[in-house]
Amino acid sequence: MSTSAPADKASATRTWIAVVGATLGAFMAVLNIQIVNASLADIQGAIGAGIDDGGWISTSYLVAEIIVIPLSAWLAQVFSVRVYLLCNAVLFLLFSVACAAAQDLQQMILLRAVQGFSGGVLIPMAFTIIITYLPKPKQPVGLALFALSATFAPAIGPTIGGYLTENWGWQYIFYVNLVPGALMVGMLWASLEKTPMRLAMLRQGDWPGIITMAIGLGALQTVLEEGNKDDWFGSPYIVRLSAVAATALLLFLWIELTTKKPLLNLRLLLRRNFGLGIVASFLLGIALYGSVFILPVYLSRIQGYNAEQIGMVLAWTGLPQLLLIPLVPRLMKHLDARLVIVVGFALFAASNFMNVDMTGNTAADQLLLPNIVRAVGQALVFAPLSAIATAGIEAANAGSASALFNMMRNLGGAVGIATLQTFLTKREQFHSNVLVQSVTLFEEATRTRIAELTDYFLRHGVSDQATAWHRAVIAVGQIVRRQANIMAFSDTFFLLGVSLLVALTAVLLLRRPDRQMEASGAH
Repeated sequence: MSTSAPADKASATRTWIAVVGATLGAFMAVLNIQIVNASLADIQGAIGAGIDDGGWISTSYLVAEIIVIPLSAWLAQVFSVRVYLLCNAVLFLLFSVACAAAQDLQQMILLRAVQGFSGGVLIPMAFTIIITYLPKPKQPVGLALFALSATFAPAIGPTIGGYLTENWGWQYIFYVNLVPGALMVGMLWASLEKTPMRLAMLRQGDWPGIITMAIGLGALQTVLEEGNKDDWFGSPYIVRLSAVAATALLLFLWIELTTKKPLLNLRLLLRRNFGLGIVASFLLGIALYGSVFILPVYLSRIQGYNAEQIGMVLAWTGLPQLLLIPLVPRLMKHLDARLVIVVGFALFAASNFMNVDMTGNTAADQLLLPNIVRAVGQALVFAPLSAIATAGIEAANAGSASALFNMMRNLGGAVGIATLQTFLTKREQFHSNVLVQSVTLFEEATRTRIAELTDYFLRHGVSDQATAWHRAVIAVGQIVRRQANIMAFSDTFFLLGVSLLVALTAVLLLRRPDRQMEASGAH
């Protein structure tokens, strides 16, 4: 017994090193979605990309990532967890450096796609390691670590990206991966056991499922990224791509439900807690990535903030999570995990509802409290939601569960951003039309305001009365447009809050998890 105790302790230590190393990789992979968005304008200028085409710098990474996530469980069996994870970790670092050296848009898109394909592996593999390597009582701690990648990384990404871009140059948003990446590789190298590869599985793979899934998800992601810019179904390109996505994904579903060895076990979705957990995870993705998208757009468009200033505002949605997420496993020991999730979703929803009455003066100071409330809410949601959803999942199905859970959160993010882009445009047009009807030359208030502005321009360098009046009319138009924009942003925050209330409703339908998930004190 005395010899087995040190062996058990050494094995437990190696397991935790693997968990920490894998979650560090997942953190960097998620971080690289948002860190680039904060610096997109600088990158576009450096490589000569137009505003419309530059979006593909982010899209190529996301498309590759969302395709590889469902493949990872099977490929890890083929090449072994150690070989598959280490190779992709090294490739992720190499292509991070290569992205910093890109000379034109085509190079950057290709390099970002490969970076996304290798980085996407790190997300589900970290989740799989947590729910297969760790004993049930310790999984909440591992899932709390993973929550840092799932909710903290998107929130802190713009902060890091903005600071590095403003002070060091956009290349450093890629170089920043190197030091933590080297640590990740070292930890995985030291902790993951060597197991034989099973290359024969390549011949037995669910290739029809793989091909239809890759085509379907790739087409769907592209539709979501490009739809708003191309006027959705007013564009023949978007119509054709949507048809391809729908056909391929329906075929994928049919194949997975009828084949003997499916790539993903979709029947897991029929299990009450896992199915409802997936719904909540999808809606969490909408709000998580949607809020990280919409707030920087507001601060840039309405308040004129640069990347670093935007990053400092968003820091308050991330930094509090560093303090709170480690406490969540302790809460799960003493409270029903469903209660923790409900409180988290309620706070996250409340943080969005706090922004529905925005004015032209809503800036960093006014956003501080909503951002802190949002940080607390996000910190409380992810680990217990993951724990409940995966509590009854067998080891054989862990890969499918991990792929579905992470893929649906990322897909939720893509749907959320696409929806908010379109919703923001439509609501701005709506409010602009309503306001324009009130701001006419027949209104005394409008004529008074134009007269005041005309006088102002005449006293500040404009000598011609007609020119001053023309400028005053333009200025009033800009005021109306700005106010319409602010009202549209308020509406988008309301929509995000509603989506989180729907997620909260799904959580209320969850069954109480097994006590063993919470009984870490028994071990």
